[in-house]
Amino acid sequence: MEAYQEFIQRVQDIHRLGALQGHLGWDQEVLMPTKGAASRGEMMAWLAGKRHEQLTDARMGELLDALEQASLNGDQTANVREMRRAYDQAVRLPKAFVESFAQARSEALLAWQSAREASDFQAFKPALEHLISMTKEKIELLGVNTTPYDVLLDEYEMGMTVEDYDPLFAGLRSRLVPLLQAITEAQSAAKDPSLPDNITFPIDAQKAFCEAVSKNMGFDFEAGRMDASTHPFSAGLWPGDTRFTTRFDEKDPFSCLYAVMHETGHALYEQGLDHEHRYTPRGAAVSLGVHESQSRFWENQVGRTPAFWKVVLPWFRSAFPDAPDWDEHTLNKIANRVQKGFIRVEADEVTYNLHVMLRYEIEKQLFNGELEVDDLPTAWNSMFKDWFGIEVPEDRLGCLQDIHWSMGAFGYFPTYTLGNLYAAQLLEAMTSELGDVDDLIGAGDWQPMLDWLRPRIHARGSLVSPAQIIEDATGSPPSPEPFLRYVERKYGALYGLD
Repeated sequence: MEAYQEFIQRVQDIHRLGALQGHLGWDQEVLMPTKGAASRGEMMAWLAGKRHEQLTDARMGELLDALEQASLNGDQTANVREMRRAYDQAVRLPKAFVESFAQARSEALLAWQSAREASDFQAFKPALEHLISMTKEKIELLGVNTTPYDVLLDEYEMGMTVEDYDPLFAGLRSRLVPLLQAITEAQSAAKDPSLPDNITFPIDAQKAFCEAVSKNMGFDFEAGRMDASTHPFSAGLWPGDTRFTTRFDEKDPFSCLYAVMHETGHALYEQGLDHEHRYTPRGAAVSLGVHESQSRFWENQVGRTPAFWKVVLPWFRSAFPDAPDWDEHTLNKIANRVQKGFIRVEADEVTYNLHVMLRYEIEKQLFNGELEVDDLPTAWNSMFKDWFGIEVPEDRLGCLQDIHWSMGAFGYFPTYTLGNLYAAQLLEAMTSELGDVDDLIGAGDWQPMLDWLRPRIHARGSLVSPAQIIEDATGSPPSPEPFLRYVERKYGALYGLD
């Protein structure tokens, strides 16, 4: 097994360079002073080039060829399989392109942050045009089998294409749009409770409250931390160091709370990976769709329930003594209020996937040659008006709200919907094995839910494909039906639609 030992050492070095890139990326979004941007971009480009050199080294190709003919165990096979995929893609990309793309992403992030603050798409447009142009070049280098956009979709959920997503999204819309219409009619008859305009929720109190929730979910603060950033995100930097961020709004503590629960779900996955396989594909999360299933499970199936609010109500009252004397049912109704709002990360479970579908359609048009960057805000606003029935008043609430495009992460958004579907399917399986999950949540000890997820999702890393992990955990192949059953049952009860 000398060849495998040489191979795994090379693999670990490649992943260590990726971890350094991740650490610098976290710092860039959380702590870096603005004037450090140019140097940081150069450093990110240099690291990307070094990592690319190691990945595409001819010896790596020789080792992969040899190991694919060897007798390997399951863990070793997974490492070889995933590195073959990474190698075959990387050798098609020149080092100079990889370095330039890394620098372009770094510059675009800063441009997006200032453009979003000013709500000015034109300020972001040059950087976005550059990233899209480079992404189109990357598509050509990697090779197009079907549509250009398929190349990007496959980066984030292996095997998924437009032919998979189009009918999936059409099927979801056919059930979600009538549900939204029924809820809208019910809302006209009985007004939803909402947050009062005349009180504020201090940021320090929000931070303490949300940290308590995250800790109760199982996040180990001795192996991670919570900070603030323009757009919430989670980063598993390396074993023993997993970080997530949130953002604060003094008028709306729910924005921070559900961002924290979402990102903690991601972070729990990272903390639950098998450290024996650290710095290898086997020890990494299998896909963004599965990753999103963890964040959406904790955010929605746990956090948007009366049982959750019953447990955290004393903490909420202690943190916010000036808030109305709400009970857990009122807080749950506020948390689940269906609203045709602008912001994806604050959307309810009925409208959330419509936000994802809008981004999917925009990206598909951009990369399949049907939309120019100049026309992006108009296309976004028009589609949003058609789907949600409201006018987008400014770019900050429209096409500038998400960080993903500034990172060159085109093709990412559909994985959020996959995460919703996987989470509901996991909920059904967990319920069948552990009993009513609401009872588990209401007991206040949420460890049994985390213990159920650890061996079935987290510890498996990339041992098998995403679809196989979900099937092994639930006993059935991935399907949208559990999610549709869940959302129709939940919101039917909340709005008296049954």
